[in-house]
Amino acid sequence: MKRTFSIWQQLVSGNDDAILAWAGEQSWSEPMRRCAQDAVWHPEGDVWTHTEMVFGQVRGLDDYAGLPRNDQIALLFTALLHDSGKPQTTRPDPETGRLRSPKHSLAGAHLAREVLREAGCPLKEREEIVALVRYHGRPPYLLESARPEHEVIRLSTILTNRQLHRFAVADTRGRDRNEDSRPEEALHLWRDLAAELGCLDGPYPFANDQARFLFHRDTLSSLHYTPHEAWACTVTLMSGLPGAGKDTWLARHRPDLPVISLDGLREELEVDPEENQGRVAQAAQSRCREWLAAGTSFAFNATNLTASMRARWIDLFAAYGARVEIVYLEPPLDTLRQQNREREAAVPESVMARLLKKLEVPTAAEAHAVRWIG
Repeated sequence: MKRTFSIWQQLVSGNDDAILAWAGEQSWSEPMRRCAQDAVWHPEGDVWTHTEMVFGQVRGLDDYAGLPRNDQIALLFTALLHDSGKPQTTRPDPETGRLRSPKHSLAGAHLAREVLREAGCPLKEREEIVALVRYHGRPPYLLESARPEHEVIRLSTILTNRQLHRFAVADTRGRDRNEDSRPEEALHLWRDLAAELGCLDGPYPFANDQARFLFHRDTLSSLHYTPHEAWACTVTLMSGLPGAGKDTWLARHRPDLPVISLDGLREELEVDPEENQGRVAQAAQSRCREWLAAGTSFAFNATNLTASMRARWIDLFAAYGARVEIVYLEPPLDTLRQQNREREAAVPESVMARLLKKLEVPTAAEAHAVRWIG
């Protein structure tokens, strides 16, 4: 049988020049060529010119040659995609006329997830790149943060600070320099503070899961405080697109756990998915409160695709002293689409495409435990 390779497998098994050549042929690179940048910060010109320069600077980093290939790949694709959100966000400032690209890193993170998913990039590697794209601009502004230590610790839960520092150096070097350019030395403060805090190469070593959970909710009184872990119950919050296999996973791995399902409540209340979901949400909240008050562990089964959507439910669970675990399921895209088509109430492809664009994969900053199942 002839073995087939995904685009991703072909790319990572090739050389760096082949990766850049592939990117230059993709539809998302053309808007970057047409997107001008502020001439003060980017005298080199358009976004794609800067992208190519940063790609080259990544390869020229002092320690690049000695990095594991996975780390090299993460930096290379971050270089390719870090400013991919600029074409859709760049506008002249109404007062000064200078070009600005507000929230381009957020737009770029969403596009990076879409591009890498379609290429077949594995979940863990993809989300590492997405996080670097999302937060690539933070290190130069560390001293402008009201709580620099908090900023460095917070991001250590989501990405690797050493990789973020490496990329920030390449990003700064990947442009034509002038008297307004930021000094590279400022970037090293991020690396040095992360090393001092013990989170340069991994997450900050919180005393326990509750300490990490409270820190990210801005309710941890001190980094030196060890909060007591005495849970009233555990809530397993499922997350994933329609057809991801959430019901199947629960049946296999939590067979005795009672489940509150939004799909089940819609059917019970005879509410169509296209109708107003107020009654469904109200019924779900009421049932959650009942089980939480009784100290009953349960699963909450819904798509829960965005951090803000998950936060509303996690706030409720935490208010009752529950331990919260998130289980995120993401089978390969072809499998997902097939499983959705086989569902009794299949979601239209147009809706699936819209959901894919808004998806935010859960991180360890959101709950006491997070599992990714690809």
